[in-house]
Amino acid sequence: MKKKDTDLPLEHDHSREAIADRLAGSVRTTHLRDMIYGGIDGAVTTFAIVAGVEGAGLSPKVIVALGIANVLADGFSMAAGNFAGTKADLDDQKRLRAVEERHIDLAPEGEREELRQILQMKGLEGDVLEQATDAITARRSTWIDMMMVDEYGLSPVNPEPKQAAVATFLAFLVAGSVPLLPFIFGMDRAFEISAVGTALVFFAIGTMKSRWSLAPWWRSGLETLLIGGVAASIAYFVGTLFNN
Repeated sequence: MKKKDTDLPLEHDHSREAIADRLAGSVRTTHLRDMIYGGIDGAVTTFAIVAGVEGAGLSPKVIVALGIANVLADGFSMAAGNFAGTKADLDDQKRLRAVEERHIDLAPEGEREELRQILQMKGLEGDVLEQATDAITARRSTWIDMMMVDEYGLSPVNPEPKQAAVATFLAFLVAGSVPLLPFIFGMDRAFEISAVGTALVFFAIGTMKSRWSLAPWWRSGLETLLIGGVAASIAYFVGTLFNN
């Protein structure tokens, strides 16, 4: 029988002291998305090479050579691309913060009215609205932070390009190495072992990301396994077209 939301335990303590400690802690960027993205892509692209070369009936040495090249080169490429994209987001946040700084200096009343309307949209009115506007505009950094979130829709936490790139590369490297290990160690039935190992990687990534979603772990795992399986099947089919 499925549990109701009211039957589930609370994720954290709501005592006054616990709330104060939690809010006082620094908010950090999570790299879950980077790791999942890198892990899935590493497993998919590397096993696609394995499946394609196996389907073409080529030597296992070709699989190892192309696979290692893919893990290193494509992994670095993904990390570099993620670094550039995340840095672009960070640069844009800095640009918009500078815009807000300048607007507060040149048009303080206009910026104050923007904040007032934002608070009004949140349900504040009357004296409470005016008091909240006065309190927030009294602290310049708080004022700008709120405008960044509510005017531009940006996260209050700055992205971290270097950490995002490292997380992507390491996840790609670990997940992408799994399909190659049976061929590197010269195992019997290497392709079958590679396929099973890669399927387990897909399923593990799916179950891991279910911790941050409402989907059951098995559904998330099967969903990720299906995505990887389709990509691998396509690669294997294309490889068979070149099998002499």
